[in-house]
Amino acid sequence: MKSRDLAVLRWLLREARPCWLHVVGILLLSLLATPLALLTPVPIQIAVDSAIGSEPLPAWLDGTLPATFARSPTSVLWLATGLLIGVALLNQLQAMATSVLSTYTAQKLVLRFRAMLFRHLQRLSLSYHDSRGTSDSAYRVQHDAIAVQSLMIDNFIPSVTASCTLLAMLYVCYQLDAQLASIALAVSPPILVLVRSYRPRMRREARRVKRFESASFSVVQEALGALRIVKAFGQEEREQKRFVDRSNESLKAQTRLALAEGSLGLFLGLVIAMGSAAVLYIGARNVRAGSLTLGELLLIMTYLAQLYSPLKTLGRKAASLQRHLASTERMFSIFDQAPDIIERTGARPIDRVKGALTLDGVSFAYDPGHPVLHDVSIEIPAGTRVGIAGETGAGKSTLMGLLIRFHDPSSGQILLDGVDLRDYKVTDLRSQFAIVLQDSVLFSTSIAENIAYARPDASEESIVRAAKDANAHDFIVRLPDGYNTQVGERGLRLSGGERQRIALARAFLVDAPILIMDEPTSAVDVKTEAGIMEAMERLMRGRTCCLTTHRLSTLATCDLLVVLEGGRLVDVRSDVTSAVQAIVAGGAPTHR
Repeated sequence: MKSRDLAVLRWLLREARPCWLHVVGILLLSLLATPLALLTPVPIQIAVDSAIGSEPLPAWLDGTLPATFARSPTSVLWLATGLLIGVALLNQLQAMATSVLSTYTAQKLVLRFRAMLFRHLQRLSLSYHDSRGTSDSAYRVQHDAIAVQSLMIDNFIPSVTASCTLLAMLYVCYQLDAQLASIALAVSPPILVLVRSYRPRMRREARRVKRFESASFSVVQEALGALRIVKAFGQEEREQKRFVDRSNESLKAQTRLALAEGSLGLFLGLVIAMGSAAVLYIGARNVRAGSLTLGELLLIMTYLAQLYSPLKTLGRKAASLQRHLASTERMFSIFDQAPDIIERTGARPIDRVKGALTLDGVSFAYDPGHPVLHDVSIEIPAGTRVGIAGETGAGKSTLMGLLIRFHDPSSGQILLDGVDLRDYKVTDLRSQFAIVLQDSVLFSTSIAENIAYARPDASEESIVRAAKDANAHDFIVRLPDGYNTQVGERGLRLSGGERQRIALARAFLVDAPILIMDEPTSAVDVKTEAGIMEAMERLMRGRTCCLTTHRLSTLATCDLLVVLEGGRLVDVRSDVTSAVQAIVAGGAPTHR
């Protein structure tokens, strides 16, 4: 096994420690199958040798029964049938208990690893998700995490149980007939060679299956997420074809993997059949020679079937192991990704800041060699309303993201109240900001829950007061369910202006000292904009506010105008009104 596989398995076992008691319980219950398997053929041997034939009962049983009972064929036959029913009942009880505990433990393991994976994905940088997309990450959380259940419950425990059963069957067979046991065991080396030779091929195909399944899942998520666009341009058939094409690739990979597993199973079955045939041939000759009874041969052949069953299980699990290891590798690779934003040891907590911001020589690049911001330096006193102007791609939104510490500067530093942002606790730092974006993101819950998203414990009175401040209360109470109205996925049951006012109400409720507003009125009409602007004016009072917008009327209300061009700071003006008038007249603000 490769070192990468060992690393993955060690990590898996370490992270599964909270469930180890349950796993041990399943293992102990599974090990009960071994003595029960040894008992299963005994009633048949007793019936054939001692009830139908004239052989004495096995020594371990003969000494526990009255002599008259042991010599009566009818009594012995009743004993054999009773033992058969009793062993069958024990088998069913063991299977039921194992199934219930296995199901509980498997779901608990999957939930634990899904939660870990989801938590880590949320900690990764926005640039990671922008470059990889969210569909593949969602697939890994929902589908690849299931491999934990398969490895721990469906592979590890059956493999241990099969190994114990194999050893027990070998011991019993050697006690009955060492020659036949040796012949039966001779099939083991070819089985190991077969499994080893097929492993790389099955792993390769399993990786392809996962890659293509994730790709087809991505098409579904993307098309349904943009369904309005798909319908508007009549591209349903095109998206259907994209999905089918991706799924066909997955189908081909699945077929190749099934062919590899099937051919391995075929060769394993052939090798085992040859071993069984050799034991049957030699065993039948021993019965004819009188060195073995017919009941003993039947017992050996039954044990042989149970001896080969663990070998088949081990071979089959070796095949499925490659599929599940491929999924675990994909999940493991997510944990290999380190978050860009790491909280420093000893980071200081914050209660409520004044809101003074300083950008000192800040540069930033999403990719090395492609800077987005170049040596930006700005002083923003607490309570200042800052307008950030510039063409699309000038770096305005990137600058906002640096303030909230979605990213860290490539060079330079950003200070909040004279302290580097990286010296604050990340959660405390972000609680100092309220954010209103161009695309108002709402969650598929009620209006009240969306307003209270950053303060889930907010009272109903606080929520209503925030809605009133945002000029949202009037339209909310006209809805059939008022504040309990479900907004639908991404809030699409509401208009753009209604979504924006709920986003403003959310910012009012947070009551943070610093306000970030990124094109908050670009997607609404003039009439709706007036109501939003009135609410924004109330919201900005007494707060440090950073505002990006293409609406010059909004910029005119700012205390400071910052102009970016190609990621560079080209102007900082405190006489904002004259600067805006110059822009309207077709001139450019004077450079520093």
